Amino acid sequence: MNKNLKLKVCGLTQLDQIHELVSMKTDFLGFIFYEKSPRYVLNHLKPEDISKISHPGKTGVFVNEEIDTVKDIAEKAGLNLIQLHGDENKDFVVQLRQQLKPGIKIIKVIRIGNNDPETRKDTEQIINSHVSIVDYFLFDTDSKAFGGTGKRFDWALLNELDIPLPYFLSGGISEENIKNVSSLLRKPFAIDINSKFELEPGIKNLEKIKKFISKAF
Repeated sequence: MNKNLKLKVCGLTQLDQIHELVSMKTDFLGFIFYEKSPRYVLNHLKPEDISKISHPGKTGVFVNEEIDTVKDIAEKAGLNLIQLHGDENKDFVVQLRQQLKPGIKIIKVIRIGNNDPETRKDTEQIINSHVSIVDYFLFDTDSKAFGGTGKRFDWALLNELDIPLPYFLSGGISEENIKNVSSLLRKPFAIDINSKFELEPGIKNLEKIKKFISKAF
């Protein structure tokens, strides 16, 4: 596998596991600030707890949240990146960027269902409308729950797209299918893992993650 590939572990809720992932040199730590998620971090940690974690890749995941709330949590939790995982449009991103502290990066999630002409068209429109205002894209499997499905979308779609920014690849990534990344013409900037590496929602299987890192990185 590509040694330059980065790793994001999302859905974190336990401080001891977070500190171990930091010691394992995990590149991005994902905290879900979506109340309907079974991995809703504020059920376990305060923003101040997250702010005390010394790490340059603290990522807050938000779904159709108010801009003021995103800004407030970003400041209190000391976030480095904001991941927009809902239906946030271009205007939302522009306004959010104006409110955030300089240096905070924005990831726009593109949720993918079927690999058909309509999906490709919609995906291309989102890419083109956001390319100049976000720092990264993240491609994930579409679901009513906004992620965490453990299901993989058809990665072949990515080979039919012009992806002008670095991107995170998410959605049902596992030890078994990580080798298929080699079939992608434009390789991901980072791999985003979550539900396939858990004992239960928000509780990670660290041994499985270590094994995955040794195999994939």
